[in-house]
Amino acid sequence: MLKESSGLWLIATVLVPFGSWAQPAAKPPASVRATADAVVTVKPDQARIDIGVVTQAPTAQAAATQNASQTQAVLDKLHAAASPKTDIKTISYSVSPNYQYPRDGGKPTITGYTANNTVEVTTNDLNEVGKLIDIATAGGANQVQGLRFGLQDEKPARAQALRAATREARSNAEAMAAALGLSLGSVISLEQGSPQVIQPRMMAMAGAQVATPVEPGAVEVHATVTVTIALQ
Repeated sequence: MLKESSGLWLIATVLVPFGSWAQPAAKPPASVRATADAVVTVKPDQARIDIGVVTQAPTAQAAATQNASQTQAVLDKLHAAASPKTDIKTISYSVSPNYQYPRDGGKPTITGYTANNTVEVTTNDLNEVGKLIDIATAGGANQVQGLRFGLQDEKPARAQALRAATREARSNAEAMAAALGLSLGSVISLEQGSPQVIQPRMMAMAGAQVATPVEPGAVEVHATVTVTIALQ
């Protein structure tokens, strides 16, 4: 004989939040960040001189014609005196009106025109810099705007500055870590700042009665390095 039975079934559901079985995110290691600068001083082996001819005349054509003749005379003398590796090139040229402004206001009037022709002379023989300035001014140049000393190849000096800055940055990081009773681990990042080369500049006056003395000075190559190192 079969016996009927009835009952209530209880179904339990367990909700598991999404991602609960995932591994927790790894915590970044403690680190120290240090920045250092270094300067390398080297003797220059290149000079650049901006030599100009400025002429004035009542008309633009007259100013330009006079300037062309005077500039050509300067160039002829420079090419004849400079060493074979000296580079001479035009870097700017302009013809502009000269204005006279009334004291009581009103429209200015043109009183003439000015022509300006500037050439850049680059030489690797620093002993001829003063001579080139004197030859140019004697030949008709009446503007020596700038004299800059630099390096033909900056890479060796920049690499030396970067090495020095990197060593200094690591030394700074070690000092900070030691102050906390820690030591340095592996390098996390190493960054180079914008390199900078500081060239000594001189101004020369046209029309000197004696040979122009030139003292090159020194070129400074700056480097900045930032390093991040794990602590342990």
